[in-house]
Amino acid sequence: MNCLQHQQEYRLNKLEKQWLTPHLVILDELGYVPFSKVGAELLFQFCSARYERGSLIITTNLEFPKWTEVLGDEQMTAALLDRLTHNAHIININGESYRFKQALAKQANNA
Repeated sequence: MNCLQHQQEYRLNKLEKQWLTPHLVILDELGYVPFSKVGAELLFQFCSARYERGSLIITTNLEFPKWTEVLGDEQMTAALLDRLTHNAHIININGESYRFKQALAKQANNA
């Protein structure tokens, strides 16, 4: 490993320790933008490190079968979902977007 790699690894370890400390971490809009291979691996590493150590809330519009498209690796996605769904409360909310409703209401008020 060269100096740059050591420095990046040190920063990554330091950042991971900071995010393991809070009682709750919220990952909002997961899957809105696909992850690079490295990004998906880092997400898996983070979630694995937090597994059963702290609460994690994830919001997404994706059903579980579509997570592979975002993370790019079927086995890693299966392993991640296994950890995330173990002892989890999964809340499936179907309905109109509150943002969409607000936009329609605004338009109606301005008309």
